[in-house]
Amino acid sequence: MKKVVLITGASAGMGKETAKLLAQNNYTVYAAARRLDKMKDLELLGIKTLSMDVTDETSLVNGAQQILNAEKRIDILINNAGFGAYGTIEDVSMADAKYQLEVNVFGAMRLTQLVLPKMRENRFGKIVNISSIGGKFALPYGGWYHASKFALEALSDALRNEVKQFGIDVIVIEPGGVKSEWAGIAYDNLVKNSTQSAYKATIDKLADFMKRATAKNAAPEVITTLILKSIEAPKPKFRYVGGYMAKQAVIARKLLSDKMFDKMIMGQMK
Repeated sequence: MKKVVLITGASAGMGKETAKLLAQNNYTVYAAARRLDKMKDLELLGIKTLSMDVTDETSLVNGAQQILNAEKRIDILINNAGFGAYGTIEDVSMADAKYQLEVNVFGAMRLTQLVLPKMRENRFGKIVNISSIGGKFALPYGGWYHASKFALEALSDALRNEVKQFGIDVIVIEPGGVKSEWAGIAYDNLVKNSTQSAYKATIDKLADFMKRATAKNAAPEVITTLILKSIEAPKPKFRYVGGYMAKQAVIARKLLSDKMFDKMIMGQMK
C-alpha cells in the first residue's frame, strides 16, 4: 500500500521538488500551500494539492481532515513551510517576529498535533521537520529566524522521545545554503527592515555577503534526496545535514569557542 505524505510549503523550492520526488517513488502525495496556482504543475504529475495556511487554525484542521477522510491515514508529515524575516532584534517589528514563529514553529507543531492520533492508532508514522543549520547557531541580524529554528529543534527532540513508543519517527533536516525563494525573501526583508536602521553600515555588509553566498547555494535536490533517504530508512538518523557549507558550519560551531566562532562569522562580512 502506498504511503500517504502531506508536505507543506509545496508551492516552490524544496517543498515542490520533494513532492515531485516522492510521487516518482510511489508515494501518495498531498502538496499543501497558500498559493494553489503555483502548484498546477504538480497536479499534472498526479500529486493532490490543497490550500493551506499554516498560521490559520481552520485551514490546518480542514486540510488534515480532508486527507484523513480520503485516505484514512497520514503516514508521513513533512513540515517544510518556512518564513525568514532578517533584520536586527531592535528593527524587526513584533508583528513580523510573531509571524515568523507562527509559520516556523506553531504552524508545524499544530499540524503535528492533528496527524499524531491516527499515526498512534496505526503505530506508524514519520514526522520530518525542515529546520536549518541556523538551528545550531545564531548569526547577527537573523535573531528571530534563528529563534524559530532553535525552537523547532528543541520541540523535535522532545517529540522524538514522546512518540517513539508508538512506532513514530521524528526526523530533523538541517539545510545549509539551498537555492530557493526563501533566500530572496530573507534578503528583501533585511533591506526593508534596515532602511532607517542605526545598524545600516554593518547590515549593508551582511546584505553583500548574502548576495555572494546565494550564488553558491546548492540545488534543492540535495535536500530532497536527504528527505527521501530519511523516510525510507528503517532506522533513520535523528538529523540529516546538507547544502552549501552546511557540514563545515556545524562542525565549526562544535569545535570553536563562542569567541572564535563570532570572529569567524564577522570576518565573512568585512
